[in-house]
Amino acid sequence: MNLKNQRRMAAEILKCGQERVWIDPNDMESLEDAITRADIRIAIHNGTIKRLPIHGQSRGRTHHRRAQRAKGRRRGPGSRKGASNARNPRKGRWIRVIRPLREFLKELRDSGKIDVRTYRTYYRQAKGGMFKGRVHMEQHLRAAGLLKGA
Repeated sequence: MNLKNQRRMAAEILKCGQERVWIDPNDMESLEDAITRADIRIAIHNGTIKRLPIHGQSRGRTHHRRAQRAKGRRRGPGSRKGASNARNPRKGRWIRVIRPLREFLKELRDSGKIDVRTYRTYYRQAKGGMFKGRVHMEQHLRAAGLLKGA
């Protein structure tokens, strides 16, 4: 039983692809005689021909993979494509170190806990990469006895 023409007309009427046209297998004989668009419209109205829903793409696997990566899985050497500096650039690392140091120094200077000369000295030392982080710089300041009223 060839319903190719009926399927094509139904697809045009339903405004979808031919793959999405569902024809009731029990009423195929009656559709053989449906040769006009009006006949197809009647079949659609009766429920003999329907438009199937769009098949989406399941996100389940992706959600699971993301959850695993959040836990630190799937990040081993076999999954890496770039070099370590491509994945975590030197410049990015430097920015994450220097910005908090400079912010910290500004806070100390503006609150009057260190004088301008100390600020300039430690600013230059920070730029030279002397301190690993805020805590390290604060320890250095306390050891030198340069932190006033703290």
